[in-house]
Amino acid sequence: MAMKEGNLEAPQRQPIDWRGPDFYDKDSLDTELARVFDICHGCRRCVSLCNAFPTLFDLVDESETLEVDGVDVADYTKVVDQCYLCDLCYMTKCPYVPPHEWNVDFPHLMLRAKAVKFKKGDTKYRDNLITSTDMIGKVASMPVVNTLVNYASKNGVARKLLDKTLGIHQHAWLPEYTNKPARKQHAALIFDGSSTAAVSTIGTTTDNTTGSEPTEKVTLFTTCYCNYNEPSIVDDVIKILQHNNVQVELAAREYCCGMPKLELGDLKTVTLLKEKNIPALYETVCAGNVIIAAVPSCVLMFKQELPLMFPDDERVSAVANAFFDPFEYLHRLYKQGKLNTSFKNPLGNVSYHVACHQRVQNIGPKTKQILELIPDTSVKSIERCSGHDGTYGMKSETLQFANKIVKPIVRQIQQQQPDFFGSDCPIAGKHIANNLDSEQDAIHPLGLLCKAYGI
Repeated sequence: MAMKEGNLEAPQRQPIDWRGPDFYDKDSLDTELARVFDICHGCRRCVSLCNAFPTLFDLVDESETLEVDGVDVADYTKVVDQCYLCDLCYMTKCPYVPPHEWNVDFPHLMLRAKAVKFKKGDTKYRDNLITSTDMIGKVASMPVVNTLVNYASKNGVARKLLDKTLGIHQHAWLPEYTNKPARKQHAALIFDGSSTAAVSTIGTTTDNTTGSEPTEKVTLFTTCYCNYNEPSIVDDVIKILQHNNVQVELAAREYCCGMPKLELGDLKTVTLLKEKNIPALYETVCAGNVIIAAVPSCVLMFKQELPLMFPDDERVSAVANAFFDPFEYLHRLYKQGKLNTSFKNPLGNVSYHVACHQRVQNIGPKTKQILELIPDTSVKSIERCSGHDGTYGMKSETLQFANKIVKPIVRQIQQQQPDFFGSDCPIAGKHIANNLDSEQDAIHPLGLLCKAYGI
């Protein structure tokens, strides 16, 4: 039987065998890297996605044989370091993913290589630090420390020092930290097993509130970023859901989703975070709640990566099945006839960046579809990677590539000259804004929806 070229079937993700005997074996890893790199070299469809593929192809083209066998195995790590697990190659480009017999899963092979590298202790102190987002948030939100951190992030001398000592690029956008984390502001909403609907301090009387009990219950996973850096996004989620007669609760306990540590290859910490998060989230699922988070990477972590790492954990599966992107959930309300469509303000011309980790969830253009329900509003989607990743766009050695990757998005926004622009990924939105020669700032689509509602 002849081997078929390409694949027209839907991608099928295989569980990550990270506990298997060969996963951390360096020789086994190098053999698999050579096999997959050779397939990629013969295809080259993904050259425009990120810098991992140009790095690989340059290594091949500059070798003596012009093939993968001419590349020094020690240089494989140069490719691995450029991959930030956006997953676009797997879900949108590669014709050789399972069920194709070549069984190419480039992102999870990069994950394996990162895990081997981490286990050997070859990761930088900086990378261990900046992926500890929960810990940094807790410290940076403390009184006095909060003021110092925010001052340093805007001070030229301090930024040059960070560049030289830690490798945080002096021109990279860095988020401010709040001294009032979202979970503290909305402590009244923390889940306690009661059926009584808590009311947030930002709750308002809405057009469709009838005084009856809410028909839906949602657990909001606030995420490290929205909790410590941009709590206004949490405010927006709560306002929108309460405006649609949805009861909002926060999990009894919340920790980092684990995506930053996954991208580092620190699977031990990913496991520890999973063991902290899943029981609290599972408790709310058992109470009939669905779960949403306003950062696509966090949603993807619970929807895809944890189930692939722990395929036999029923609680992980239950949480994954209950997890929704915010606009995916709002679109479900709309299809059920439950979404409040009494919009007060048009948005005009909107330029909307579709975050990579939302695209690969395969939920469709739900954000665009909801925003286009607003009268006198047109939405242009931009389906290109922003190149930030959360940490890649901060590092001294990779900011130049992050800025190069974001250029097509910046160019399209400049050509469109929209009334508003933004991304489902708030960090991507800030990275785009940092590269725009404009005073206009990114607004999260949830913020745009609040504008349209007039809340």
